[in-house]
Amino acid sequence: MERGSGKRLLACMAVCACMIAMLVFISAGAAIGADLQEIKKTGALRHLGVPYANFVTGSGDGLDVELVKLFAQHLGVGYKYVKTSWKEVIGDLTGNVVKARGKDIEIVGNVPVKGDIVANGFTILSWRKKVVNFSTPTFPTQIWVIARHDSAMRPIKPSGDIDIDIASVKALLKGCTVLGVANTCLDPSLYSLGEAGARVKLFTRNLNELVPAVIKGDAAATLLDVPDALIALEKWPGKIKVIGPLSRMQNMGCAFAKSSTTLRDAFNRFFDQCKKDGTYVRLVKKYYPTVFRYYPEFFK
Repeated sequence: MERGSGKRLLACMAVCACMIAMLVFISAGAAIGADLQEIKKTGALRHLGVPYANFVTGSGDGLDVELVKLFAQHLGVGYKYVKTSWKEVIGDLTGNVVKARGKDIEIVGNVPVKGDIVANGFTILSWRKKVVNFSTPTFPTQIWVIARHDSAMRPIKPSGDIDIDIASVKALLKGCTVLGVANTCLDPSLYSLGEAGARVKLFTRNLNELVPAVIKGDAAATLLDVPDALIALEKWPGKIKVIGPLSRMQNMGCAFAKSSTTLRDAFNRFFDQCKKDGTYVRLVKKYYPTVFRYYPEFFK
């Protein structure tokens, strides 16, 4: 072999070795989520939860906390709560750091997987379905616009046509400052608020501070999903009002890594049984007693 060819071969081998090392490193950081068999071997189900509304209260209870505890018991394994955030939750489940681009996504990095199931009032959105698998719907929701009680904006009168109602709400928001949260179901870009003439202001603090910010006058209105809005109306009676819907009815569900198909299927069977034997309705009555008034069909 000629000396020049040997050097080129060695250089090529060095580059290949470097690439393999990088792939191993990335794979280690982005380990796939555990499926049912692995969870039974380890003996624990890791529940990723963002403290939010009455789904995960942050005090050791909540609708989704109790539901996932029952699921772990059903599987015959222990329960472990893993606190996360809206920014990190998908990465903690899938190992992929994702940014939403409207209804599309961009994977911008890799992180270690920390949990097996996301359950915290997680809305089923088109872009999220590209990176996770959802369970059957577990809770109904919708996006509402909330304003201060003394706002010049008046609640719309329902027309019976949701598209007309949404258009009426958007018309009221022209020129108004509206709070939203990027990469969540409260992302203003999902509802074309900028195109409607609203002055969008992205909120970077805790979601529980959205309503206090509006009450304080930091913005004319905020987006809220139904579960959080129901709690806010009870918590701040007479200080806020619902202007109207900004979306059609949506659903929430539990999320699983794309690799955790048998775990997702096991949850769906478990959840179906909870609905049939009344366990789920009992939990909903405990944490969201007024939701039946708004979405009776969902709970039939």
